[in-house]
Formats: sequence, structure tokens, C-alpha cells
Amino acid sequence: MDIVILGLSLASSWGNGHATTFRALIKGLAAEGHRVLFLEREVPWYAGDNRDLPDPDFCELVFYHSLDEVEQRHGDRLRAADAVIVGSYVPEGADLIDRLAKMDLKRLCFYDIDTPVTMDLLDQGEEAHLARRQVPVFDMYFSFSGGRVLDRLSERYGARAPRALFCSVDESRYSRVDVPMKWDMGYLGTYSDDRQPGLEALMLEPARRLPHMKFVVAGAQYPEGIDWPDNVERIEHLPPSEHAAFYSAQRFTLNITRVAMRRLGWSPSVRLFEAAAVGTPILSDRWQGLSELLPEGKAIVIADGTEDAVAALTGEDGTAPEALAAEARRIVLADHTGRARARDLVRMLHDCPERESLSEEEETA
Repeated sequence: MDIVILGLSLASSWGNGHATTFRALIKGLAAEGHRVLFLEREVPWYAGDNRDLPDPDFCELVFYHSLDEVEQRHGDRLRAADAVIVGSYVPEGADLIDRLAKMDLKRLCFYDIDTPVTMDLLDQGEEAHLARRQVPVFDMYFSFSGGRVLDRLSERYGARAPRALFCSVDESRYSRVDVPMKWDMGYLGTYSDDRQPGLEALMLEPARRLPHMKFVVAGAQYPEGIDWPDNVERIEHLPPSEHAAFYSAQRFTLNITRVAMRRLGWSPSVRLFEAAAVGTPILSDRWQGLSELLPEGKAIVIADGTEDAVAALTGEDGTAPEALAAEARRIVLADHTGRARARDLVRMLHDCPERESLSEEEETA
């Protein structure tokens, strides 16, 4: 298939989880023999030193500066593509979608890598990236969240064909690295107000209670004033090229989920799959659907508070971290690689009939 994706970023992983998600998926598509053009809006915060994949070898990456440029420079390619997929949080996304909807495209789809957050924004009337009226426009609405989220997309927002398309991992980049063990637990994630209480309960307070252990938090945009315990190391930004070594140097890695995603469930982050592929035991907050993806007590430790985290770190809960990590790795390498996800996407696109061609008057209206 010939696919065009207009996403937040492929070239820069700074401060976002979209880039690694797109990279695994598109690399999987290339391995399956498909062709992808990724169109990325040129913005200063994803440029310069923050651009860690400026020239991918698995797809064509082109930057654009305006929506007019998208139509004028890439219109023919968009019309010829088997599918055009818009990602969540694309700059001027709502205006972009309106323009694409008027073009004679074969399939117009949306890939929401933030679905519960998107729905909260729509409920609040915030429509810069996606307008509520646009949800029914898409031939397929791919969501990184599954479960009842899909029912809500259909019943409340009018999505015609909502489908789960979870994040995935590029297993060729995420495998065990022979590095010294440095930390008892680590966390990788950009700062978020609604994740911070989880970080406090599941890492910072355990760090205070276990001063002989070592912890690390890697991620950007953490504000001044956070009370970091002395045994918690901070890394401002960790590029994807260093993720596998980072996970390999931890006894446990921590997964924390945003409130909107935890409330609706079935929202596995890419960090879960990355850590599992590396073979690092995972400790996570609880949400519906997690134990169906990674069985609790067999492939993951699910902690409801500080006491559970301390028990796992000290071994008082009786779990065998190595066995947990091995089972999680087996599951992820079987079902959640970029190539597996690419097959999911292509199968769903083949099930979606092409649009009827617009008349010249409709296309220019």
C-alpha cells in the first residue's frame, strides 16, 4: 500500500511519545513492503539538537511550513495514496482535516495516540487539533486506546469505524544491553500534572523510605520546586537511541498513566512495550485492560500505592522479577512489535472500502 501520514513528529522524540510510536509502526510497514510518506510541520521546538531522526531510512520524511504547502506541493501524492492518515496533536489539525476532507482521497483516517485526552478536550470545546464535527468524517478512526473507548467514540462522537491500534515497539532497537545495573527503579516520561501524583506515590515516596536504593527519572519539562529525594537522579532528556541501555540498567522500570487514560483503561503506553522488549521487570499503576495485556503477577507488578511499590522493590511481595520480565517479553515480541502492528493496520485498511470520487465541484467547494 501507499500511505501518507501527517503526524505530530517523526524526526524528534523531544517531549513527546508520538515519534517512537510512528517510528516502530512505519518501520514495520516498510518491512512488510509498503510505502510511506510522512509529512511533518516544521516547528522550532522539534528542530536543531532536538531532532534525533532527521533522515529515516524506512520512509520518506518531508517537512512543511504551511497548510497551503501541503495542498500545493503534495496534493497529487495525497490523492494517489491508498490511505491518508492524520495523527493527533498535529499543528492546525482541524484546519488541515477540513482541507483534506475536500480532496478526492481514497481513504481518510485519523490515528489518535492520545484518545482519552482528545475526548476530554472535545468535551471542553477545545478543537484546535480536531473538531468534534470532524470525527464522523473519517473512514476509520484508529485509537491507541481500546476497550470501551471505542464504544464511546462511536456512540458519543459519531466515529464511523473506530478501531484499536495500540502502540508498538521496534524490537531491533529494544533488546537487552550489557551495561552495569545502576538503579533499583527508573521512570521515563515527560512531566505531566496528572502523572505527578503517581510518580510521587510509586517512586519518590519509596525513594524516601529506601534511602539505600537508587532511582532515576528521565524526561523533560519538570518544573522547579519538586522535592527530589537525594537518591533520585534526574536526566533532562533521553533520546531513543539510549532507551534500551537505560532500561537495562534498572531492576524495575515504572509505568505511570495519565488520569484520562487510566479512567477509561486499555491505553498501553509505548514505554510498557519498550521495557518489556528489553526484559526489564515493570511496575505500573492500575487500569482496566492492563492485566489482559500483561497478566498481573505473571508479567507485571501492578501497584495501588506506595506500600505495593516498596514491597516489590524489597522483595516482600514474593514476586520473581526475572520470571515477570521473561513473560512480558514473550508477549510483547509475539503481539506488539512494529511489524505486528503494521499488519494490523494494513488488514484494517483493506477492510475499508475506498471513497467514491468527488466531482470537480465538490472538491473545489
